[in-house]
Amino acid sequence: MFGFATFALCGAITATGADTPAGFETPAMPANPPATWLTYHLAHPGVVPIPGDPNCAFYWKGRYHLHYIYMQNGFNFAHVSSTDMVHWKWHPTTLIPRFTGHGMFSGTGFLTKEGKPAIIYAGEGTYRNWMAFALDDNLEQWTKPEPLKIKEPNGEESKLRQVDPDCWLNGDTYYAISAGRGAHLLKSSDLKEWLHLGPLMHDDMPATLGVSKDEDVSCANMFRLGNKWMLLCISHDLGCRYYLGGFKDERFMPDFHAMMNWHAWEFFAPESVLTKDGRRVMWAWCKIDNAETQSDIQSLPRELSLPEDGVLRIKPLRELESLRGDEKSVPAISIKSDSSRMLDGIASDTLELNVTFQPTTAKEYGVNVFCDAKGAGFPITIKPESKQLVMGNSAAPFEVRPGEALNLRVFLDKGMVEVFANDRQSVVAMHQHKPEDVGVGIFAKGGEVEVKEIKSWKMQSIYQK
Repeated sequence: MFGFATFALCGAITATGADTPAGFETPAMPANPPATWLTYHLAHPGVVPIPGDPNCAFYWKGRYHLHYIYMQNGFNFAHVSSTDMVHWKWHPTTLIPRFTGHGMFSGTGFLTKEGKPAIIYAGEGTYRNWMAFALDDNLEQWTKPEPLKIKEPNGEESKLRQVDPDCWLNGDTYYAISAGRGAHLLKSSDLKEWLHLGPLMHDDMPATLGVSKDEDVSCANMFRLGNKWMLLCISHDLGCRYYLGGFKDERFMPDFHAMMNWHAWEFFAPESVLTKDGRRVMWAWCKIDNAETQSDIQSLPRELSLPEDGVLRIKPLRELESLRGDEKSVPAISIKSDSSRMLDGIASDTLELNVTFQPTTAKEYGVNVFCDAKGAGFPITIKPESKQLVMGNSAAPFEVRPGEALNLRVFLDKGMVEVFANDRQSVVAMHQHKPEDVGVGIFAKGGEVEVKEIKSWKMQSIYQK
């Protein structure tokens, strides 16, 4: 379910063009956005109440389509599309309460057996999940939503409380999750009549996963990845997380569970899409408590893969490289124990930074960003003994294997920081800093470190005219 928070009630910046359906809004960036606004993250223009969960993603007719919740005169699905998942354009906001009859809460998009786009979502206040089908190739017009008709195995109408659905096609059968605490599984052959199969999780789910079978499964998204099924979801208590596993007796049988965020709602409500070339790409809602930088944004797109070793790989979307400019590099350097060094010529808060450390026995080491003139900044710290990647209030599990080099890809976008470590872990944080504090440094504690390679690029805005 959509995560509620308290925000100042401010109007969205919108524009209405000649091709916009009457009565609908098309969000648009202002001509001169404030200097503090993010530049290459997807963000709703202006400070609006609760822009949030990404939903209903498709690749359709040469374009990627993504919806996300925002609140203006009710809960709506904003709609953006892109050819590269980097540069986005807003479409008219047509999935609104005036059309649906209720607010729009979390759900997902999928393609029917006939290859047509469809959405499934939770209707605000209805305790029902609803479905609609696209009527045009721009995905701007939809059929009137209809609630799911669910029956129990005995033929009686189900009284299941419905929320946060997901739907996918496996063979000739549609399956759907009705999420929440103690999520349930449904199936259908035609999307019209649904059978309640019972709890989503198999009774034999291992107790060693660290979570209960009845843990909150919200903002659910189920798909194949490698030789497993992956369930992306949140728990409102735990945060963003995922399961890997398979199906047994038409129940999900996970054999692995891990978190994807470690503090508050800095990475929340995930959604994914299958690209035209077969990659699985996800986004998440990132809550920002600094209204000067826009209230909430979507994370950078991440590529997910599961190779034969069974360890999830998390990489920044490769198309982000199209934003690179002004490349700079620093020759290999050594940092003595308990010291730091500023990097000459590398300074920005709109930056991609690629740093590779040689294997080391240092107790702690990493990168400082947003540094002031004295070198004090925001540390991105590797702690080998505790096997953690620490950034701000987040301490994510991460182990540098014996003899392994460490590669950190760091993305800075004003106050936003996203870090990818050896493609096996990623952490998001927000850090307010003075405009002049944009230096970058390397540090080491309890041992010397050698840095093999350092490269940086100034990142271009995705909102250029």
